[in-house]
Amino acid sequence: MSRRAPFSAVVASEWTKLRSVRSTWWCTALYLAVVGTGGWFGAAITQSAPRADIAVSSALTGFGFGQVLVVVLGVLAVTAEFRTGMVLASLTAVPGRGRLLLAKTVVVATWTVVLTAVLAVFCWFAASRLTAVEGGVPLTDPGVLRQLGLQVAAATLTAVLAVGLGALLRSSAGALGTALGAVLVLPPVLAIVGSELSVRIARALPVFRVGDEAFFSVQTSWQSGLVVLGGWAAVAWVLGAVLLSRRDV
Repeated sequence: MSRRAPFSAVVASEWTKLRSVRSTWWCTALYLAVVGTGGWFGAAITQSAPRADIAVSSALTGFGFGQVLVVVLGVLAVTAEFRTGMVLASLTAVPGRGRLLLAKTVVVATWTVVLTAVLAVFCWFAASRLTAVEGGVPLTDPGVLRQLGLQVAAATLTAVLAVGLGALLRSSAGALGTALGAVLVLPPVLAIVGSELSVRIARALPVFRVGDEAFFSVQTSWQSGLVVLGGWAAVAWVLGAVLLSRRDV
């Protein structure tokens, strides 16, 4: 009987696959460009702000569109293997399908955390240099740290959601359409309708920027926003793992 590969080896293999495809670097470059440019521009047009966290929030605006690239990255990390047939080799090396998906999720989520943390700090730097705030915009300010931490958490949960949808649907177009429709299309449409029911539904949908800064959606508390996004990510991932384990490749 062959010995099962340690989980660290599976993660290392998934990292090799992720960094070996061009789509990863295109998504990474565009994510950095969109969020970085949006952050600098958002800070520049916000000439002054009453509080440091508000100044930083303006600089984080680019994440609203930039996280589309996180969705693309997460979806393609899964669906590209089905499209090329590489998934057969992956499952031969790692027969445990849930284990394979978990390793892939760890890699995509970790890469997202690193990129988003770097971008969040850059946005803080832009706000500290371009937006006038009495007392400045110190990185140690609790409100500033909350804004930056929320953005990293939201982007990471978005990546998990994308990986889950990729495993669930196996189609790049289907997974991308479902994710972007749920995040970018339905929330603003429901918010425009404005009825009590539509607002309730909008608040139950995932958004790219949680809480008061909900992108194209109804504002909620940041706690509620994280719970909703986390719930969607968890459900999508679990369903994706279950179907990946039960369906034929």
